[in-house]
Amino acid sequence: MPLYIDDPAVAGGRRINRAAFATGILDGPQDPLGYNALRGFGVSQFDLALRREFKLNQRLNLQFKVECFNLFNHPNFGDPVNVLSSNLFGQSTQMLGRSLGSGGINGGLIPLYQIGGPRSTQLALKIQF
Repeated sequence: MPLYIDDPAVAGGRRINRAAFATGILDGPQDPLGYNALRGFGVSQFDLALRREFKLNQRLNLQFKVECFNLFNHPNFGDPVNVLSSNLFGQSTQMLGRSLGSGGINGGLIPLYQIGGPRSTQLALKIQF
């Protein structure tokens, strides 16, 4: 049985095949699934930062900076649901930035600043003297 099934109806275009797994006791030798045999989706993210400094006078500089995260807004999906009895088994249900944690009590960063989130841009203006 194949471990993955191409399915354009789910996030990422593929899901884990439920039929490749069995519950209960099997007769005969079992071939255990190796470590890291099943993987989620890869991450693709391009970040860019640009900075320009302007000299206002001998002792005063103005610095302008723009930072773009996930510049091309590439979708990055979180790990698939790993509960075999779930109807969503093998499908990704969250974007990667949200699946890594939501800050606060549960830990993790705010999804906006987490890898795998949507495109975000921040601007900074700094006066140096």
